[in-house]
Amino acid sequence: MRALLELVRAPAALSVPGDTMAGAAAAGRCPNAGLALASVLMYWSGMALNDWADREADAAVRPERPIPSGRIRPGTALGLAAALTGAGLAVAAAAGGRRGLTTAGLLAGAVWAYDLGLKRTAAGPASMAACRALDVLMGAGAQARAAVPMALAVGAHTYGISVLGRAEVTGASPATAGRALAASGAAAGLAVASSLRGDAAARAGAGVLIAGYLASTLPVQAGLRASPDPESVRRAVRLSILALIPLQAAAVAGNGRFAAAGALLCSLPVGRWLSSRMATS
Repeated sequence: MRALLELVRAPAALSVPGDTMAGAAAAGRCPNAGLALASVLMYWSGMALNDWADREADAAVRPERPIPSGRIRPGTALGLAAALTGAGLAVAAAAGGRRGLTTAGLLAGAVWAYDLGLKRTAAGPASMAACRALDVLMGAGAQARAAVPMALAVGAHTYGISVLGRAEVTGASPATAGRALAASGAAAGLAVASSLRGDAAARAGAGVLIAGYLASTLPVQAGLRASPDPESVRRAVRLSILALIPLQAAAVAGNGRFAAAGALLCSLPVGRWLSSRMATS
């Protein structure tokens, strides 16, 4: 079970339900729990497929991962990825109808394209960003256009994470850290633009959360300039993934749903604790 949890990066999945919640809030809709579950299933499928696709490279540089260590068979990982994708599509169809299934289908295609080919190209970070942007749009439903700024905000942050992820083995250069910082700044700006339609209280709440997002993201990324070693990069990636939560909560608060934003924030310390446990134990 522990190997399976490592395979799908279980703690990081706490950053996923907020995508559809942010999309729904930006579109003026109520969150859809079914679509949130579908996005988690898609995320897990992508993580399992990622490790299957990288199994040979991981054997050389990350032998502790579940597949090269022999704790998970390659066929099991691939089968799990396919099963989770199918489950995600089924849940999206049940929860969001034809539109939900269509967006989930685009998301599934983007995830598989990234893991099986685009990840190793110059388009890798942008394709990963597109995956998370589609996840936000899935939560917006028919009002997807209204959620575009927030989708781009989540996509920009994800772009920065992907840039850092490419340096997990070799360590980060100053340019890598700079690109991640620029992506986080762009994400904050787009999140501000997404919250402008709310009333004064909603805008203030969103502003506080966006400031919290920057406080949880910029220092760890800027710190890579002084400590660019692979372990520091991996820590920055883990923390940057969870930093999506205050960014998502800002979109929810920007629609006046303060209780939902607070509930979303409660998953942040849980995610950090679980991430540290799986990284050290």
